[in-house]
Order: sequence, then C-alpha cells, then structure tokens
Amino acid sequence: MATNNEIEGFGRVSRTAGTLFRYLLLAATLFGLVFVTILLVYVANDAIQPLTADPGWHLTFFLTLVLPTLAVGVYANRCGIEALRTGVFTIGFVVVALMFSGGAAMIFVDIVEPLTWLAFLVALAVPTAVTMAVVSYDHRISFVTQFVVTVAAFYLSLFGVPGPLGSLAGVSTVVPSLFGFVAGLPFAPPPWLMMAGTFGPPVAYVGSRYVAADRDRRTHVLVGAGVLAVVLAGGALAPFAGVDPVPGVVVAAVGLAPPLVYAAGTAVNRPTERVGLLVPATVVVGSLVGAVAADVAGFAGPQSWVDWTFLTNSHSSTAAEAGFYPAIGGSILLMLTVAVLAFPVGIGAAVYLEEYAPNNRFTRIIDVNISNLAGVPSVVYGLLGLGLFVTYLDQPPGTVLLGGATLGLLILPIVIISAREAIRAVPEETRAASYGMGATKWQTVKNVVLPRSFSGILTGTILALGRAIGETAPLIMIGAPNVKYSLPAGLSEAASAMPLQVYAWSSLYAGDDFYQKAVPAGVVVLVAILLAMNSIAIVLRNKYQSTE
Repeated sequence: MATNNEIEGFGRVSRTAGTLFRYLLLAATLFGLVFVTILLVYVANDAIQPLTADPGWHLTFFLTLVLPTLAVGVYANRCGIEALRTGVFTIGFVVVALMFSGGAAMIFVDIVEPLTWLAFLVALAVPTAVTMAVVSYDHRISFVTQFVVTVAAFYLSLFGVPGPLGSLAGVSTVVPSLFGFVAGLPFAPPPWLMMAGTFGPPVAYVGSRYVAADRDRRTHVLVGAGVLAVVLAGGALAPFAGVDPVPGVVVAAVGLAPPLVYAAGTAVNRPTERVGLLVPATVVVGSLVGAVAADVAGFAGPQSWVDWTFLTNSHSSTAAEAGFYPAIGGSILLMLTVAVLAFPVGIGAAVYLEEYAPNNRFTRIIDVNISNLAGVPSVVYGLLGLGLFVTYLDQPPGTVLLGGATLGLLILPIVIISAREAIRAVPEETRAASYGMGATKWQTVKNVVLPRSFSGILTGTILALGRAIGETAPLIMIGAPNVKYSLPAGLSEAASAMPLQVYAWSSLYAGDDFYQKAVPAGVVVLVAILLAMNSIAIVLRNKYQSTE
C-alpha cells in the first residue's frame, strides 16, 4: 500500500520547497543589508578618509587599541556573555552620552543663557511645589479649587499679572512673574556655578541611588558628593583645556557622570559583570597610548572632514570651510519644540482612547483615521503646515515654532499608536487587582498603567523623534531657509536643520567639492545622531522586556 504524501490544505509533503523558501528569505535579507552597508561605507569613506592616514598610524592603533581590545573582549566573553555585553554597552553609553552632552552644551553656550535657565527652573519648581501641596490635601479641597489654584500658580509664576491676557487687552504688567524677577536679578552667581547648581544635585541624587542602592545613608552621601565633585570639576578644570566653564559643566554632568555612575554601579553591585569593564578601559587607554605614540613617531592620521572645525563652523560657500554648527543647533531647537508640542498631546490621546473612550462607531472611526494618518507622506504634512500656520494663522514661514509644529503633526499619529500599544500591553489582571483594592480609574491609570507602560511609551516617542529629525520635505514646504548662517536665538526666528543643510549643499552648491567633502560629512553626523537615538530606544525596549 503506497504512502499518502498529500495533506489536506498543505499540499504535498516536501522539504525541498521549505528549504528553497528559507534560502530565498536569507537572500532577500542579505541583499538589503549588503547594499545599505555598501552605501554607508561609501559615504563614511568620503567623510572620514581612513586611507589618507600613514600606514604607521594604522599599525600603531592596531597594536595599541584593536589587538588589546580583541584580547580583553575574548577574555570577558570566556568569563560570561553578560560581562562582554556590559563592556560593549558601556562603550556605547560613553559615545552616546558625550554626543548628547555636546548638543546640550551648544544650547547653553549660544541659545539659552544660564540665568534664563535658572529662572525657568525656579518658575516651574515653585508652582510644582504648590501643586503637590494642594494634591496632598485633595480630600479637603474640591477639584475645582485644586484646578484653579494649580493653573493660577503656574500662570503667575511664568507670566505675572495680567500676563499675556492683559497684553491682548493693552494692560501693562502690574505684578511681574517669578520668571521675570529671577531673570532680571542684578547680581547672580557665575554662570558655570548656576549650571552646576541646576545639573549637579539631580545627577548626584540619581547616581547615589544607582550605586549605593540599599546601603546606608553615609554611603549615599559619599557617592552623591563624588558625582557632584565630577560636575564641579568639569567647570573648574575646563579653562585649563581651553574650554569655557559652562560647556565644561554640561559635558561633565551629561557626558561623563552618567557613564561613570553606570561603571561604578556595575563594579559594586554586579560582581559577575565587572570584568566586562575592562573592555571600555582598554579602549580608553589604548586610544590615548595610540595617539601619543603616533604623535611621537610623527605618523599623520586620516584627513577626516568630520572634525571639530566642521562641527563648530558656520556655513561657507567653500566646501573645505563649510560647517554644520547652525544646522545642528537648529535641529536641537526643532526637536525640543516637537517634544513639547507633540508628546503630551499624543500620550494624552493614547491614554484616553485606551482607558476612557467607549467602544463605539465614533472611536472606531478615530482609530482608522489615526492609522491612516501614520502612513501619509511627509510632504503632505508640509503642505498642511503651510496652509494651516502660514496661510490661515498668518505666521512667518520657516521659524523654529512653525517647523516644530509641522513636524509635531507629522509624528503625532506615530506617538499615539506606539503609546497605545504600550498601554494595551499592560495585563488586564493588574488593572483588576487595582480596582479590587478600591482604587479609582484615575488612580489605576496613574499608579499601575502608566508606570508599567512608561518604557514602551518612551521607546516609541524616541523612535518618532528619530523620524522627525531626519525629515526634509515638511521643512521645505513651510519655507524654511535652505541655509542659516547663525543659530536661532528664539522660537520666532528662522532656523535650518541637518537634513535641510545637506539638501542645500547637494542642490544649491552642487559640485565635486561639496559632494565629496561637506555632504558625506553631514550625512555621517546625521546618521550617527539617528543611530544614537535608536540605540537608546533599543536599550529601553530590552530593559522593559527583561522587566516583564
């Protein structure tokens, strides 16, 4: 009797088709990866030009950096894969932290004065304290009273009396705002001390909590004092390196202290992974030794276009002198505006649709439209911003506020969808347990749903921000200037952006010099920032999954 190889619904049983399908999928994957890699290598080669270095320079760094790092990496892997992962993560953490600290330093050097920053923090801290005091007595105060007191506290602190409402009616200021009072103080501490006073305590507190964990108070104080000393040292020692104290404090607080805290926490709290710290230590020491050895031997390094001059220079009609500084600053301001405008609205909409909205035809129509809006081409959002803000609201084109609002509209559906997915991932059993303990809907959302979905929400918003920072079409449609020669000093000023600057170099200044120098260098910087943002999202996602 013959064997029946036919299965209803699946066809003839055969391993050949499955194997062929598997290798077709592998070929499709490799096709995409190889071509993207070739493109990135081609661009990076033009921007960094590694082959222009002396052979002795390559040999020096191979012996002092590459070879020791590989040896230490193999040793860490033999001790445990988690140790190697910790070492690799620490290297990436240092790179990403230093990159973002440079952007933060740029803000406080050329855009926001330290006294204005201090005034803004004080103007937010005081009404926040009032709000917390009011909320702590919520069982004695009605909701309307709480709402009025909270809104009034923020309004008075930020705008004074009568504030913007009085300006519209032509009434002059009667009581100045707390922000204006602090910003107008005739005497103030040195700017770098103000920066250290605002950055140092929060970083020291988080560092002490991470490193000291459940140890006694004395250990917490010592660790916090050590972290604070690092921040203060950044401002005190910066002049000796030829750097202004203000960016020195910012780089120490944002770029140096977090990796040091992470390394100290690993060394103290995770003994099985501490051997992985040898990997970043080898990279740092090997780089320094290699640089000194190459300098002593007189070996010339690569003639890279991505250097300090390129990152700090303004635009120039000459490719060799072209800089990316105004574009980087414009992108930072645009992203801050997008974050302020889009994320509260998007996350609020997601919470409402998942936790409060009834399941009826109206909400289903909203669901479908949000999904469709997430797939609309970015140029359409540019036309929407042009028509809504420029034509109907008569706003000047190309400003930071207008660009941020347009990009905010672009990523708003993505933020809503990603936040809804994170909220939906919270198990219903946790909500039921909260209700079973007598908690209200608001208490369940605040204490159960949002904390458990926070990492997922943050991951989605970072990825959305990564899309916004690389968009060019909406900025062109709203009339953003193609080339900005200086940083914008406010939200109402015109601004350029990194993708817009690269577009201008490749179109308005089309030529071999710009194609081979400025454009590849700009692309490398833009891709590096995008990869840094995506790496943060990946780390948060992995942490969220491991917690679950």
